[in-house]
Amino acid sequence: MPPPIAFPPMQAFDHPLEAAHAPRFFLMRGALHPNFEVPARAASLREGLRSLGIAAAEPPLPDRAALEAVHAPDYLDWLEGSHAEWSALPGAGPEVVSNIHPSPEMLAQGARPSTKAVGRAGWYTADTACPVGEGTWRAARAAAGCALAAAGVAARGGTAYALCRPPGHHAYAARAGGHCYVNNAALAAGALRDAGAARVAILDIDSHHGNGTQGIFWTRADVLTVSVHADPDGYYPWFVGHGIETGGGEGAGHNLNLPQPMGTADGPWLEAVAAGIARIRAYAPDALVLSLGFDASEHEPLAALRVTADGFARAGAAIAALRLPAAIVQEGGYDTDRLGALLARFLGGWGG
Repeated sequence: MPPPIAFPPMQAFDHPLEAAHAPRFFLMRGALHPNFEVPARAASLREGLRSLGIAAAEPPLPDRAALEAVHAPDYLDWLEGSHAEWSALPGAGPEVVSNIHPSPEMLAQGARPSTKAVGRAGWYTADTACPVGEGTWRAARAAAGCALAAAGVAARGGTAYALCRPPGHHAYAARAGGHCYVNNAALAAGALRDAGAARVAILDIDSHHGNGTQGIFWTRADVLTVSVHADPDGYYPWFVGHGIETGGGEGAGHNLNLPQPMGTADGPWLEAVAAGIARIRAYAPDALVLSLGFDASEHEPLAALRVTADGFARAGAAIAALRLPAAIVQEGGYDTDRLGALLARFLGGWGG
């Protein structure tokens, strides 16, 4: 039997500004519901870290140049100033939520950004699941700081966990969506490239396809993107995340989607994770970014997949066996009663 893998102590990063983002608006099947992406998620994750004896450090807030490494300047301008602009509208609600987004037909016929608040909100958001409140920009910037700090540890050969809230993998370079505003995983991957990693792999095990991450790296060969998620034919983001999407241009062959049938449980899900790991091993990256979502849990409010706590622990051990410097970036997971325990099981598997 081979000796156990020795891991340095896990570092973690968390920022109190996450609590500034407390979204209320959420539209599901034509009905308004309380938003799932709430500060209680971070509180539960902190409990998970404490149960393992991991003390999270508060990272510095990133400057604009760091964010512009991934995101368009005009989008960041909008994200920072949209709530004040929106609040000046007569009869405006408490959060920025547009009622129109540019359709493919509009884009094909020369659509361009509006100069008005409602039109600008529609241009810079993909859906209604990313309401912008008074504190959203501050929280998104803080989450980015956590991801960049974790990437800094990985650049030095270590492993670190970033408690990112709001999450990021649905955010494109110039568009928010699906609870996400700044793509934390993409920022971490870019920072690792800038620090000297010739190749970086991103593995996304959130139950939703990492469509923003895929979009950002679609034409690049220096970042491999792999996503294990529920079948998008019946689940967000609905239109992308299929197996036929493999990248374009220089990035052809550097995107792997492994969609799973609704209700997939531990066995098949872990097989898909193993297939993603095999592709990463063949790519031979210098570092790994893990988009870690717990919304594949059997206890999730929307429960598209049926992964158990043991399944997450086994996934943690399997991914850790890649023996790569890693930035673990928190994405989804909305069962606040169990979220911290799932994080503890996953990280326990990683270092066990």
